[in-house]
Amino acid sequence: MTMLKVLIADDHAVVRRGLKQILEETSDIAVRGEATNGREVLEQLSVQSWDVLVLDITMPGRSGLDILREVKQLTPKLPVLVLSMHAEEQFASRVLKAGAAGYLPKESAPEELVKAIRKVHSGGKYVSASQAEKLLYMFEPGGDQMPHETLSNREYEVLRLIASGKTVAQIADQVNLSVKTISTYRTRVLEKMRMQSSAELTRYAIKNGLVE
Repeated sequence: MTMLKVLIADDHAVVRRGLKQILEETSDIAVRGEATNGREVLEQLSVQSWDVLVLDITMPGRSGLDILREVKQLTPKLPVLVLSMHAEEQFASRVLKAGAAGYLPKESAPEELVKAIRKVHSGGKYVSASQAEKLLYMFEPGGDQMPHETLSNREYEVLRLIASGKTVAQIADQVNLSVKTISTYRTRVLEKMRMQSSAELTRYAIKNGLVE
């Protein structure tokens, strides 16, 4: 039997250990590598081939969506299963549009992780039943669009970082952009969402489950 070589990318050792324990109980999936940040993910992908990448979308440093886009540029055919702590309906559509083959909340049952890895490796797409229903609702013609859904991925990321309490300077440092550029993004976010202040953005993000 051919073993699927899986690379796990998550900055929490406990999470990586838990995922490995789940997958060790299967007969066809083996965790052959680990990464704790985006740089390590890209390094691992450049030195050997993998069957599936299991990627935490919120590792420290660069945006998980940026990392996902780089992964797809480097290894376009590699199936990427994204794990996330975030509200399902807010992130699933964005990561799937960015090239992920599947999206799975971290609290999912162990057997769902195994099912998802097998599905994306076989060329399919994977989201949970509840996610699928929410995604269908989001894309219904004429359906109401939430203000944050009009944002680009970078604007959405800046919104979340502002709502998490970070200053413009801290955000600029984290995403490797200038303070001026982040200020421009903040202005665009306020304009698109028709809001006046960071406090207003923060209240909105918390109310709608965009930040923990």
